[in-house]
Amino acid sequence: MNIIEFDHDIYNTIRKNIKLYRKQQKMTAEQLAELALLSYDFVRQIESEKVANTFSVDTLYRIAIVLDVSVDVLMGIQRDPPIDEQTDNENNEPQ
Repeated sequence: MNIIEFDHDIYNTIRKNIKLYRKQQKMTAEQLAELALLSYDFVRQIESEKVANTFSVDTLYRIAIVLDVSVDVLMGIQRDPPIDEQTDNENNEPQ
């Protein structure tokens, strides 16, 4: 049985990734808030390491949609592609 490792600082990981992907999109926190239908102050709190703020799955989902990334990317989870994609790629490789 594999040992499962959990990110014990998951909120901080998510905060950093939200800010990273927002900046990559050249988007302000105010623009993110407006598009995700959240308040600007709330988005600032989410991104702040100084505020011990939690947020809902709905909030995380909205932000992921606006930033055009998956929730697992914001959580810092690296996964292999689904098995059917791996099979498709193997079949399409030149031999």
